[in-house]
Amino acid sequence: MSPKAASPRPTPRLYLATPVIDDPSALIASLPSLLADADVAAVMLRLAPSDPRTLISRIKALASVIQSGGAALLLDGHADLVARAGADGAHLNGIAAMQEALSSLKPDRIAGVGGLPTRHDSMIAGEAGADYVLFGEPDQNGERPAIEAIAERLQWWAELFEPPCVGYAANLDEARTFAAAGADFVLAGDMIWNDSRGAAAALADTVRAIKQGYESQAGGATSETAAAGQE
Repeated sequence: MSPKAASPRPTPRLYLATPVIDDPSALIASLPSLLADADVAAVMLRLAPSDPRTLISRIKALASVIQSGGAALLLDGHADLVARAGADGAHLNGIAAMQEALSSLKPDRIAGVGGLPTRHDSMIAGEAGADYVLFGEPDQNGERPAIEAIAERLQWWAELFEPPCVGYAANLDEARTFAAAGADFVLAGDMIWNDSRGAAAALADTVRAIKQGYESQAGGATSETAAAGQE
């Protein structure tokens, strides 16, 4: 895993996690307009437990909608179903899951990895070929690090390593903070679907918060560069 080359950082993009899906019909109806109105890089499909045939049917029903909207489709787990269902990759939880699934996904499909509690775990994932690392998601007990700790981890990774890093945002303030810290993508899920105004309004606010966070960081970097040039 080589150190990151110095270059201007593009605006972070949104990574949208779906609700846990049993019946995909409502999402099939709503996703086209959501993807048309917001810059969504990828969609993580979270599936309710079922048999493989049913899961593949659900994935295929959503794949064309998501992919035709310009987003990559990643499954939350289920790496064994990625190729059979026409998905673009999988999000894997932890080093063991990554090691088990990586050979079946690479090099043709995306392998993202979360469940990385230590810097060492993150570096193992990056060295193994993860296409991104995710920081800040809840663990199996629903616990998360403090926002400051997540931002610090994102900044550390963004400054040193080449694979993209993703910050899991539970609210707009976190989306703004993680974009400023150096996240290449901001993952948003329940904060979108649980908004009483509807998903479209929540999505628009989240994209705006990401842009604000990025611009605050970019503006600070520009000011520092200009000040250094005057010394």
